[in-house]
Amino acid sequence: MLRRLDLRGAPDGWRDTIPRPRAADNPPVDAVRAILADVKARGDDAVRDCSERFDGVRPDELRVPAADLCAALEGLAKPLRDALEEAAANIEAFHRHPLADEPPFVRDGLIVAARHQPVDRAGLCVPGGEAPLISSVLMTAVPAKVAGVTEVVLCSPPSAASGGTVHPGILAAAALAGVDEVYRIGGAHAVAAMAYGTASVRAVDVIAGPGGMFTSVAKREVAAEGRVGVPGSFPGPSEVVVVADGTTPVEAAAIDLIVQVEHGPDSVAWLITWDEPAAAAIEAAVARLAAESPRRAVIEANLAANSWTALVEGPEQAMELANAVAPEHLELMAADPAAMVPLVRHAGAVFLGPWAPASVGDYVAGPSHVLPTYGSARFSGALGVADFRKTVHVISVDEAGLARLGPSVVALAEAEGLAAHARSVGARWAS
Repeated sequence: MLRRLDLRGAPDGWRDTIPRPRAADNPPVDAVRAILADVKARGDDAVRDCSERFDGVRPDELRVPAADLCAALEGLAKPLRDALEEAAANIEAFHRHPLADEPPFVRDGLIVAARHQPVDRAGLCVPGGEAPLISSVLMTAVPAKVAGVTEVVLCSPPSAASGGTVHPGILAAAALAGVDEVYRIGGAHAVAAMAYGTASVRAVDVIAGPGGMFTSVAKREVAAEGRVGVPGSFPGPSEVVVVADGTTPVEAAAIDLIVQVEHGPDSVAWLITWDEPAAAAIEAAVARLAAESPRRAVIEANLAANSWTALVEGPEQAMELANAVAPEHLELMAADPAAMVPLVRHAGAVFLGPWAPASVGDYVAGPSHVLPTYGSARFSGALGVADFRKTVHVISVDEAGLARLGPSVVALAEAEGLAAHARSVGARWAS
């Protein structure tokens, strides 16, 4: 179960010694590079080989027919369809909210306007397997559509349980979100197909979405090649930090620790508290709830390998540790959570109090649940509209403005030894 760390009275430098998941220290870079190279060289044949190897299915046709998406949506039970529609409406409303045009920058004859141009073609990764992330379709496709992306492409692994195709819930959500193409491919080979292109899959401009370690490493690799853009975060296996005290509802804290580690391998949970009796009670509840869970094996493996209880001196040290972990989900479940918010520096999403479990953010709150993991919350945030757009600046200068700015252009250009740059200013009047 949760392993104990006592950081009370710890010497300076303790932040640099906190444990990290083993997969974070030893990512499968060589294995991923081999898959990428194979798909780049052999295209669809390599993709099919990888599907057979990793998913136990060898698909003949990689693309799922559009009619299958519509049929899956029509076949949904009403409660699930209603839930998907509510989630989609909240996600779209949230992502449209901040999209008002910004005024141009104007200063002494200089005008700079920003145009936010969507990419032409975006690729999305959606995990399947034992826990098909139906919600991830909406959390990636809806922001892309709001951004104005012309073609949204989704890859999700096939499974024998779904008849060798993509899970029907994922297909239904793709239809609801307006996804243009769906392919029965997952993992690093899906990233490779979307980055390099194959006979069946045209290359995309951006690849986004959650996934396991192979998927996340593959996205970094193809981005480093300059093939595609990827969001700055590392959306890998799930993480949660729960900050608790003696007022925290024990069952709520315990189940929220389990929520994220039930996703799959390498998921992470932290309980941080300055109340030792609360720690003991929550740990006992975690053990009991894990033993009762249908996904017991996955949960107990992650709790044993990647999860900790940290005893700290008080709220300030609790937040120092939370910031050092930089978690995907941060739940502040102590007596006054709002007072702790100003101390948050690094977290993907923050949830306040006992009535705001991270699962609300996972499904219906509106912000995307595609969040930074493995400490990448130090420099990035949630997936959003901006990840599917690039900013193009439109610059205009009148004659008086260039007369004012020109001497600075000339001075800087001459300092850099770029004579033509300097001459380009004076040439306007010479002509």
